Amino acid sequence: MQLPQLFLDKMKELLREEYEAFEASYDNEKAQGLRVNPLKISAEQLLRIAPFELIGVPWVPEGFYYGKEDRPGKHPYHEAGLFYIQEPSAMAVGALVDPQPGETVLDLCAAPGGKTTHLAGRMNGEGLLIANEPHPARAKILSQNIERLGIRNAVVTNEMPDKLADRFSAFFDRILVDAPCSGEGMFRKDPDACAEWSPEHVTMCASRQLDILESAARMLKPGGRLVYSTCTFSPEENEGTISRFVALHPEFVIEDAQAYEGFDQGRADWTSDAASGIGETLRLWPHRIRGEGHYAAVLRKTDGEEEPARRKYAKGLSDRKALKDYFAFAEETLVAKPSGEFTLFGDQLYILPAGMLSLDQLKIVRPGWHLGTLKKNRFEPSHALALSLKANEARNSLSLTADSPQTLAYLKGEALKVDGPKGWHLVDVDGFSLGWGKLADGTLKNHFPKGLRWTGG
Repeated sequence: MQLPQLFLDKMKELLREEYEAFEASYDNEKAQGLRVNPLKISAEQLLRIAPFELIGVPWVPEGFYYGKEDRPGKHPYHEAGLFYIQEPSAMAVGALVDPQPGETVLDLCAAPGGKTTHLAGRMNGEGLLIANEPHPARAKILSQNIERLGIRNAVVTNEMPDKLADRFSAFFDRILVDAPCSGEGMFRKDPDACAEWSPEHVTMCASRQLDILESAARMLKPGGRLVYSTCTFSPEENEGTISRFVALHPEFVIEDAQAYEGFDQGRADWTSDAASGIGETLRLWPHRIRGEGHYAAVLRKTDGEEEPARRKYAKGLSDRKALKDYFAFAEETLVAKPSGEFTLFGDQLYILPAGMLSLDQLKIVRPGWHLGTLKKNRFEPSHALALSLKANEARNSLSLTADSPQTLAYLKGEALKVDGPKGWHLVDVDGFSLGWGKLADGTLKNHFPKGLRWTGG
């Protein structure tokens, strides 16, 4: 790998006696990892059924390394949302946020969704999770990953941070700012980040990061936790950004971030006017651990205005007659009927997460749990509904095994020859929901989304 010479010169000055080990790490194989989705399966269960070797990531109980020859992303269990492919160092960030069930949580720079889905798993379906991504195409990918993992309590927004701050003042218990950065820690994994690097880009990123933190500060409740992370080594974007932020916001204090073997401390000597507690922040280095480069800081808001007493909350549909086709579907197809505040986005039916503020004048990609489409005189269930259900929550199901030819045929979008009652069937692989099919006259019409279908042999 050809690394920028200015980058190497900078790292040599910073790391001194560790530089040779750091440079040599770029000749090593990159670490590959996946994180278990506890909304669907436990780590112990996955270890029993996974057809590839998994070795635990020391800093995250739900995280595992897999071998370079394995392809878990090409396995039916991936389509069923049993795990998320995630770089092992990045898993440390969600663990530092450590959201609790029932809390209000914001992932402010969320795409493609690795950290969002980690937070959702820790929340266990309880509370409100808002995942925001300013870039429209990336917000769509974020939404798709939330769907695949069967997450019910998330809203996906497509806004700039300052626009969200105007709506959600002092609203969240925990906020993650996984900030856009120069990507130095991902050079081994992402050659594009290496090609885009320059000292000017580092400076620009540091300025933008401070602006994002300003918006996050407005949205956090007094007493709330703010976790800041990057995938870069640059002191300007790490210790420098945090020190500048704390200097502007004395109501924030840096807290001790839990470290594991191989983790390094933030470096006060790498930035001017280092904030008190900067040594409690974390650096993850590729020559010290089995993972890429990361930085993380945990801050707490010790003072500030309380949550406003009067807010405008999102409202559900008052006219249940408009949903008669959905209720007929639910009665005929589902054992457990979804409940909550129903809302329509065009002809798309969702259930709003409890406690969500008004959606008015916000760019919303996913306003909650997507149930399906209201069509003329009928309701068609969504892929999101299928993936959020357990196999025993549908009245009719088609149970397949991971190595069955029928499973491959289903994932390729083919119709299946099946005996059973007419109507909607939930297709599952080894007991984990995979999608919908509609049975008539011995043929199951395939409703696995066209954009997700497998190609090839």
